Amino acid sequence: MEFSKEKIRQIKRLMLLAAFLVLALVYSEWVFGSIRFLFGILSPFLIGGVIAFVLNIPMRAYEEKLLRGWQGKAAVKMKRPLCLIMSIVSVTLVLAVVVWTVVPQVASTASEVGRKIPAFTADVMEELERLADKYPELTQQIDKLEDLDINWDSMLNSIFRFLKNGAGDMLNSTVSVASGIISGIVNGVISFIFALYILVQKERLADQGRRVISAYLPEAMGRKLLEICSLLHKNFSSFITGQCLEAVILGGMFVVAMTVFRMPYALMVGVLIAFTALIPIVGAFIGCAVGTFLILIDNPVMALWFIVLFLTLQQLEGNLIYPRVVGNSVGLPAIWVLMAVSVGGSLFGVVGMLFFIPLMSSCYALLKESVNNRNRGKKVLAPPERAAAKQPEKKARKEPVRKEKKKYYD
Repeated sequence: MEFSKEKIRQIKRLMLLAAFLVLALVYSEWVFGSIRFLFGILSPFLIGGVIAFVLNIPMRAYEEKLLRGWQGKAAVKMKRPLCLIMSIVSVTLVLAVVVWTVVPQVASTASEVGRKIPAFTADVMEELERLADKYPELTQQIDKLEDLDINWDSMLNSIFRFLKNGAGDMLNSTVSVASGIISGIVNGVISFIFALYILVQKERLADQGRRVISAYLPEAMGRKLLEICSLLHKNFSSFITGQCLEAVILGGMFVVAMTVFRMPYALMVGVLIAFTALIPIVGAFIGCAVGTFLILIDNPVMALWFIVLFLTLQQLEGNLIYPRVVGNSVGLPAIWVLMAVSVGGSLFGVVGMLFFIPLMSSCYALLKESVNNRNRGKKVLAPPERAAAKQPEKKARKEPVRKEKKKYYD
């Protein structure tokens, strides 16, 4: 049995791939360590790419809608830097509004809790004394505990040893925290500068990327890779835009509803829920927990009503707003959104939740296209196509056969 050259080439590729996978499994610890080391080196540039992608969404809106009429060589040169500055200012203002609205209110609530702790402690002591008078058995048990022989010298020596060993650990942890903060600041500056370079020269970088793909990949493979990149860009942009719009709508609903029902901290809770709602599915519940705690300090009954209001608005948002705003923007069914959030959150935390929804949406679209193409080749129609194919048959059945009348001539 003789094989063609193409078949032999495919067998060689499969053997090389199998050998590579076996080596990767054997030396998996070294492979994962190398990947972590590589990601540590490239992390500022990856973060810079993410920052550039986020800033590009409002910057493109400013370029295409707000300053679309700017024509001429001088105007075009000023258009990109001005839109970039406006995009940075917009994102910074949003973050500043969230911080200035939430942080002072949380700090004042924490100080109020600190003021109420002594009164709460006094109430607890009075309640304990009342229980001791009502149940004398508790007092007897406490007296038995006082009669226990405790080796205080041994306990003090253990505490001193712990403090002595902990001082060195604390010094080491302080140094590591300080170095981590400095490293984080340096990486943040590098990431931001890299993001600015990407945004200023994004058309040139895109053209260079296309030229590299066309130079090193076959034409069909390069075209497919560009289609996948375009699909990923579209899904990620649509998801971020839809998620931000949905968060603003949900936060506005809470501000209006809490103002109507005269609940405290309406603006702060609305802004907090809008900010945490950027995390899909579970984010709004974080804002609910913080808002419930803040309202609970002032009025426990109002906190209960706030939970009822939250559940009502959450059902309204989950069943009506989210599917229309975010679900349609990424084209992913609700069950796959839940799966993407669960898998992404388990692997990479909050970042994974945000990243996996548009990623799974892209995979879903590619798989759907591949399945339809294969079934079309096998002449297996999808349900909509099958229904469309049956409609002419139904019409043909309903329309009666018209018999031609014979014409007689004299």
